[in-house]
Amino acid sequence: MHRSCPTRSRTTVGRLLSLHAIIVLVACVAILPTTAEGQADATVVYLVRHAERAEDGTSDPVISLPGWDRSRLLADMLQDAGLTHIHTSNYRRTRGTARPTAEATGIEMRTYDARNLAQIAERLRSTPGRHLVIGHSNTTPQLVELLGGDGAGEIHELEYDRLYVVTLTDNGASTVLLRFGDPFER
Repeated sequence: MHRSCPTRSRTTVGRLLSLHAIIVLVACVAILPTTAEGQADATVVYLVRHAERAEDGTSDPVISLPGWDRSRLLADMLQDAGLTHIHTSNYRRTRGTARPTAEATGIEMRTYDARNLAQIAERLRSTPGRHLVIGHSNTTPQLVELLGGDGAGEIHELEYDRLYVVTLTDNGASTVLLRFGDPFER
C-alpha cells in the first residue's frame, strides 16, 4: 500500500529543498568572479604532457600510434573549448601531440623554450584567451606551479593522461586536474 505525505510535510520538504537550492547557488556564485567583466577577463590554460612517444633511438622521437590516438582524443575534447592559442616546445613529440588540435581549430602552433618556463608563464599571464600548452613530464607540473596552480607532483616517465586546466583571474589561479585516454597504472 502506497502512503503519501500529508500536505504540510510536502510543503515543508519543498521549502527545505528550495532553501538548499538557494544555498548551493549562493555558494557557487561566491566562487565565481563577481562581474561579467571578471569572467571575460579569465585566461584559461590547458596543459598536457606530449602523448606517448615512439622509441626510435633518437633524442627527438615522434609520437607512437597510441600517442596519435591520445592526441586525437585531446583535439576532440577541446573542440568546443574556445581555444585561441596553441603552444608547444620545439620537439617533434610535442608538435605531433598538438597537430590534431591545431588542424581542427585552424590555430597556428607557436613554440616556446622549454628551458625558460618563466618566459612562457609570463606570456600566458599577459595574453588573454584560452591556451593549450604541450610540454614534457619535467616541465608541465612546473609550469602549472609558475602560473600559481597545483602541479600535483612529478609526472611518471610512462604517465601521459594528465590534463591540467588552470584558470587565471585577477584573484589568482585555480587548478583542475583531469585524466584522459588510457589511464596510467602504477
